[in-house]
Amino acid sequence: MLLFAIIFINTALLFYSIGVWSEKLQRKLKRWHVVVFWTGLLFDTLGTTLMSKVAGDVFEWNFHGITGVAAIVLMLFHSLWATVVLLRNNEQLKLKFHKFSIIVWIIWLIPFLSGAVFGMTGFQL
Repeated sequence: MLLFAIIFINTALLFYSIGVWSEKLQRKLKRWHVVVFWTGLLFDTLGTTLMSKVAGDVFEWNFHGITGVAAIVLMLFHSLWATVVLLRNNEQLKLKFHKFSIIVWIIWLIPFLSGAVFGMTGFQL
């Protein structure tokens, strides 16, 4: 189960990074970016759920737990907002959306990296 959790979390990183950075480089939100955001969220949720099961289904109010919850909530909001922007078909919002994406991606990296570091070292913060 741990192997699948690691694969899912890293797949989330891959999809989310591709979505965020391609949107930034293309300078306009497109339909495929939104699909990739939702896919990243799906894999992150699957990986987080499996990691939780490996840890014994115990949520800990520590640095990693709090930033992890915040990251998933932000990813959900980000994906929903991207969907709304596309449905509204507002060109100004499509052109400015990448600024929000980068912030969410950076925040998402915090629990990704802390999980990797704390998981490998056994250190708890």
